[in-house]
Amino acid sequence: MATVIKIKNIEEGFQSIITNGKHTIIGDEPITSKGTDLGLAPSELVLSGLAMCKVGTVRFIARKNNWEIENVTAELVQEVARGEGGLKTTIQIKMIIEGNLSEEQKEELIKQADRCYIHRLLNSEWDIMPITL
Repeated sequence: MATVIKIKNIEEGFQSIITNGKHTIIGDEPITSKGTDLGLAPSELVLSGLAMCKVGTVRFIARKNNWEIENVTAELVQEVARGEGGLKTTIQIKMIIEGNLSEEQKEELIKQADRCYIHRLLNSEWDIMPITL
């Protein structure tokens, strides 16, 4: 099943109305990039998807195993460097998993989070088709 996202850019700054046909969010660029900073920037949307997938995977695996879990939080920091071969992106991830869990259980949850769909998707081969008008 294909994922379809539709986006409409409006005149104010770089605000974009983003929808999947059911839910809508606003994207924008920061003031430093001539945007109005009224929504998440494109790179923040990508990081948000990765973070959501990781914390959701942790909760899914904990529930599946009947492990007592409370809050699951993640903080992602993206650094991008320009090199001869293009861009090199590094993402540092800090996850905090609260609950009545052993260290082994926490380690298993982190291991499973690294196997979440978006993590695997970002590490896979991409074929982005040319724009057609």
